[in-house]
Amino acid sequence: MSRIALLQATFADAAEAERIGRAVVEERLAACVNLLAPCTSIYRWQGAVETASEVPALFKTRPDLVETLATRIAALHGYDLPAIEWWSAEASAAVVEWVERETG
Repeated sequence: MSRIALLQATFADAAEAERIGRAVVEERLAACVNLLAPCTSIYRWQGAVETASEVPALFKTRPDLVETLATRIAALHGYDLPAIEWWSAEASAAVVEWVERETG
């Protein structure tokens, strides 16, 4: 097994998630973006507890591209402070090869 990087970000709606997801795949910063079902987010923002419907997305990329990908998502994102998190994940050799090929 080898590693890939997974990055998660939440978006205001499906259209924004798809627009940004398509852009980073076309730019070869991610091999794939999975747009997930809308979720309810409860968070503290500027001193108040807020609730919003958001669309999470999961991006698959190479570990060496994760910070570049996060910076690009943030630049395209509509939020003042987009929630972008990432972590390393084990993957089969075939998946690692595919991610490397599609982001190379």
